[in-house]
Amino acid sequence: MNDTPKLRLATVWLGGCSGCHMSLLDLDEWLIDLASYVDLVYSPIADTKIFPEGVDLALVEGAIACDEHMEIIHRVRANSTILVSLGDCAVTGNVTALRNPLGEAGLTLQQIYVDHGDPRGIIPAEPGIVPVLLDKVVPVHAVVHVDRFLPGCPPPAPRIRAMLEALLAGREPDAEGSDMLRFG
Repeated sequence: MNDTPKLRLATVWLGGCSGCHMSLLDLDEWLIDLASYVDLVYSPIADTKIFPEGVDLALVEGAIACDEHMEIIHRVRANSTILVSLGDCAVTGNVTALRNPLGEAGLTLQQIYVDHGDPRGIIPAEPGIVPVLLDKVVPVHAVVHVDRFLPGCPPPAPRIRAMLEALLAGREPDAEGSDMLRFG
């Protein structure tokens, strides 16, 4: 057993498809090895509700698309030593930002729910239940400081593992070459 204190790991899912979390789960048996070095303190996988203080490493999947994401990312940054933008949505906005050319959030919702969608013509708006869309979807680094970027849609499991192994060993992750730094 490892006598070193375990690193406090968090994973966060914002505006994205969860593909990055699926790649994380594709680490398969290595996740058992990883568990001897980290405590998973927050994640949609663990269904924890409140982001804790004192997180050593936060992996953030997804872009900032609504008021809820904005609140969460500020809390994540304030309570994390290292923040990693995980995947193309977190790094560039990617698919989540495809709505940006449609204009401000109100116009987008009008087009989707009234002009081309719901026969009742109702835009969902329930304070505290339905998050308020931002007028523009942005990548994580547009809102808070990001320490590391791991692009890919999603990044493949071996690339995630290489980054985690480097960070756990106190080394700078290798971010060179087409295998380690690639979009899409």
